Amino acid sequence: MSATSESLDVILQLPQRKLVVAQSDVYLNKPAKNEIFVLMVEESRGSAGGRAAGSGHRKIGKVYGFACEGGKCDKLLEVDDPAKVEMFDIPYSAVAMDIVLSTGQPYVVQGIVDPDFVANYKSVVAGNLK
Repeated sequence: MSATSESLDVILQLPQRKLVVAQSDVYLNKPAKNEIFVLMVEESRGSAGGRAAGSGHRKIGKVYGFACEGGKCDKLLEVDDPAKVEMFDIPYSAVAMDIVLSTGQPYVVQGIVDPDFVANYKSVVAGNLK
């Protein structure tokens, strides 16, 4: 396990609300190739849980991007500039998602496996963040 994969584990386990968008199922304990984006959510007042009756809103404060292959994950992206962060679409269809950390420990996050979202995020990174 490399230091960068440990940092992905740490980010995934932070108590702050986050949305995980992955190319495929997240098994950090396996050498599978995957691309994973972690969108850190800043909750507004009144948006706890399900944003009842439309009050409150989700705002992304930071985006991390990781490329995983051969049992290690390299951080490719860390963006907290509000103008750049707002280029990332929020996956409102995210649900509870079972993942496996690099230690083999199962963990539940809010997220979605969606190759189209990942492709969109990669085009944002390639076209607008340089």
